[in-house]
Amino acid sequence: MKNSLNILRLLAFLEGISYLVLLGIAMPLKYYYDKPDAVKIVGMAHGVLFVLYVINLLIVHLRLRWSYGKTIGAFIASLIPFGTFYADKKWFRN
Repeated sequence: MKNSLNILRLLAFLEGISYLVLLGIAMPLKYYYDKPDAVKIVGMAHGVLFVLYVINLLIVHLRLRWSYGKTIGAFIASLIPFGTFYADKKWFRN
């Protein structure tokens, strides 16, 4: 059970970092410096990490019997820059 939560914490961290890199580095490179490859690479990595985060979030929801509010909050946090870091501090630590 605890292993699922540790995996979720790791995925939240990686997904959060990839989101910030996508928004803060790759997107400016694409639109200001005409370098679209950065978005392709970082965007794909972020997409994979996001899907893994959501799948693991559902696993944790079922295994640890999280409330729907907590699970939905953790999902919404993944859509907001720095949100997964907040979710880790608020919900993912024991």
